[in-house]
Amino acid sequence: MIAITGSTIWNGNEDVLEGYTILIKDGKIERISKNITIPSNYQTIDGNGLTITPGLIDVHTHLGVSEEGVGKEGADFNETSSPTSPEVRAIDGINPREYGFEVARESGITTVQVMPGSANVIGGEMSVLKTTGSVIDEMVIRSTSGMKAATGENPKIFHGSKGKMPTTRMGVAATIRQKLFEAKYYSNNSNASFDLGLEQLAKVINKEIPLRVHAHRADDIVTVLRLKKEFDIDVTIEHCTEGHFIADYIATHDVMVSVGPTMSTRSKVELKDKNWKTIKTLTDAGISCSITTDHPVVGIEYLLTSAIHAIKNGLTEQQALKTITSNAAKHLGVDNRVGSLEAGKDADFLLWDGNPFDLQTSLLDVYIDGSKVS
Repeated sequence: MIAITGSTIWNGNEDVLEGYTILIKDGKIERISKNITIPSNYQTIDGNGLTITPGLIDVHTHLGVSEEGVGKEGADFNETSSPTSPEVRAIDGINPREYGFEVARESGITTVQVMPGSANVIGGEMSVLKTTGSVIDEMVIRSTSGMKAATGENPKIFHGSKGKMPTTRMGVAATIRQKLFEAKYYSNNSNASFDLGLEQLAKVINKEIPLRVHAHRADDIVTVLRLKKEFDIDVTIEHCTEGHFIADYIATHDVMVSVGPTMSTRSKVELKDKNWKTIKTLTDAGISCSITTDHPVVGIEYLLTSAIHAIKNGLTEQQALKTITSNAAKHLGVDNRVGSLEAGKDADFLLWDGNPFDLQTSLLDVYIDGSKVS
């Protein structure tokens, strides 16, 4: 049980609370207030001069399934034997001992979504987990948080180069549409033969999970929104690189987006218009935005740096904090537990010796479920 007194709390909901005390009990936030009588059995930490924020969240990673510096042996994120693999689950390929988890913790990232890659049109299920632990099943806070799909260059080039469909953007959309129709039929036909891929894809049809779609180019984003309407499913736009071109249109479709990894190079045509102002434009249009590193495309340790760049290009500090805390938690469907500092939520929080968005500020301590992990 911990009491941190007299600190400045940035709670993730755009509130800045000066001189507040936070009580932690049994891995949860017990209370946040200015006037608290601290029980004698609580460890008291003097928070004067410190800033407390929620633990950071990266909504789109390949942490543990695409191991850094390992090569083919650590590449468990694309089941490229078929253009569609809805039957696979990222959780079955995550190595919790991968060094990236330690880097994430040391960088203040306490929650991540781990997903399959984007070589396939439909890539499989993804999971949300904490970044501490040695057994994935004990780290998970949402075991099935979405179904991965991908549009554009990646599936077109990877499978098209083998002479397989899809070789065009038309083929990509048709492949998604075909599988969704199959899943719709499967979910409405009690006599259908069991199919693991369709069983998992039926969760999208039944709105149990969203289809999370890799889409960089504006026309690909519109294709995703067209499929959302056609099948009445929930989707998120992952990357949304050219979203600034059609922000008002996206805003009419009730979707959340992740933006990034903007710190990457322009390694392909789809990225030629990537821009640090994209997230400002989308936010101004009323769209709930999160920032991602797409680790290991950009190292997960640069999540906060990416938010700083967003501030330099128009976001306020509190808006930027939301993109890697409360907005991110909503994006993942885990905002009942993490993403903001509120009574009853998991005690995932960070102690800083100054403004978190000043690169000279030190991250002093990282807590997950009330325990210091870094």
